[in-house]
Amino acid sequence: MSSENLSSELGSKRLIKKHEFVRLIIQSLYSLGYGKSASSLEVESGVTYKSDDLELMESQILSGNWDGCIRTLDRFKNLMDETRASAMFLIFKQCILECLSHGDDSLALSVLRKQVSSLKVDRDEVHNLAHCILYMKELELGKTDDNVACEWRKKLLKELEKLLPPPFVLPERRLERLVESAVLAQIDSCMYHNSSDAVSLFVDHICGRDEIPTETVQILTEHINEVWFVQFSNNGDYLASSSSDCTAIIWKVLDNGTLRLKHTLRSHQNPVSFVAWSPDDTMLLTCGNGEVLKLWDVNTGTLKHTFEDLGFVVSSCAWFPDSKRLVCGSSHPEKGISMCNCDGKEIKAWRGTRMPKILDLAVTPDGENLISIFSDKEIHILNIGTNAERVISEGHSITSLSISGDGKFFIVNLNSQEIHMWDVAGKWEKPKKYMGHKQNKYVIRSCFGGLNSTFIASGSENSQVYIWSRRNSRPIEVLSGHSMTVNCVSWNPCWPRMLASASDDNTVRIWGPSRPNKMQLQKPS
Repeated sequence: MSSENLSSELGSKRLIKKHEFVRLIIQSLYSLGYGKSASSLEVESGVTYKSDDLELMESQILSGNWDGCIRTLDRFKNLMDETRASAMFLIFKQCILECLSHGDDSLALSVLRKQVSSLKVDRDEVHNLAHCILYMKELELGKTDDNVACEWRKKLLKELEKLLPPPFVLPERRLERLVESAVLAQIDSCMYHNSSDAVSLFVDHICGRDEIPTETVQILTEHINEVWFVQFSNNGDYLASSSSDCTAIIWKVLDNGTLRLKHTLRSHQNPVSFVAWSPDDTMLLTCGNGEVLKLWDVNTGTLKHTFEDLGFVVSSCAWFPDSKRLVCGSSHPEKGISMCNCDGKEIKAWRGTRMPKILDLAVTPDGENLISIFSDKEIHILNIGTNAERVISEGHSITSLSISGDGKFFIVNLNSQEIHMWDVAGKWEKPKKYMGHKQNKYVIRSCFGGLNSTFIASGSENSQVYIWSRRNSRPIEVLSGHSMTVNCVSWNPCWPRMLASASDDNTVRIWGPSRPNKMQLQKPS
């Protein structure tokens, strides 16, 4: 191949160096096991996967020719002094260890004093190597066979490959990673992406709106009054709804994507405004306006426990990951937050004369953080283990809280007609904002949903359901069907194209894709 061809550029923008591109193809062929094809391409193109100097150094390492290896390394041009010194240290270290293994202590000490000590490397590394020499001498370790030495040298080669930068050594599977990055960039720019299926490389990736729920596929009409809350179970097999008719209902999600009534929970004397699934989905908590907290068995629909000894009316509750502990918040000032077991025995409490009312709370999936909405405009994030607390102040009243599936983010609904997303770790100075829905005077609840919590959905006072891509502040879909305020939405965590909404029109709507065959269970990765 002529030098002109080797130095030419590829692509419409002429940004890709041809010889680098060919070299990456050769590396990829070798990594895929197509050695003959890779070798043929090296011959035909005149481009080699490894430089002559690198191949020479590798052969010198495998044969134990340390002096030759150092001379070859010295020929590497444009290598930073720090990197060169680190590479030489690794080579001398291998030389010393092999000298010790052969009983040649004097040569090992000579290399340490004359060669290693002059290198500009971390002195702790040098001291550790010296201690290693003394330790091996004291215990009279050594006399390793050739197989062990060979494994040591192969390990050294891998360490050097990680240390030496391009173009001396190519990063592992570089072409695959470049293609993967290009695919991920296309997925990130895809407004409706909601599938874990492999993406074709033959065409630019783009999804249609049938990847997300946009059509009503079922209307649940068993409640006889306003439906205030809906929540899918963690395994996606059930949906719980609660209503001002003083009942909660557990629905079973069937294999065909439809829902069937499993249990109607009757015990509350007042409207039920909140439910919470235990992480193992065997139990359900219910509470409401002027109501005590109740615990239900999901399988049988029987009442397991009524929390009458808490001393306050529960406004919201959440589970810890072990499904044995839960936290309850009170809407009455000074009552605070209580952590208890499933029998109602209090384990820990956060109370005080200055404790404001708790509007909503949640526990991150790892159980490390308790997030609470205090008073009207404050978000408190408490690390359960360290007691470290962070406070976020919002400019408008907060009505609800929801956490992403991975526990890294949470969203709050504000009566300013905005939804704000914050990171749990506290790295963001400002939230990401989503707007377009209507919320002035009622409690509206939103949720994360879709593959990897890519989307946000919310109810609205104008009887519609709004869906945003997390990357965009304006909604990508507005779903019509309800005739009154939509109070709450829940996205099925295992059916990424299934969404439920609860409304003052006494119904729960199940939303699915416009193509019914798209309603499928998300297979575990």
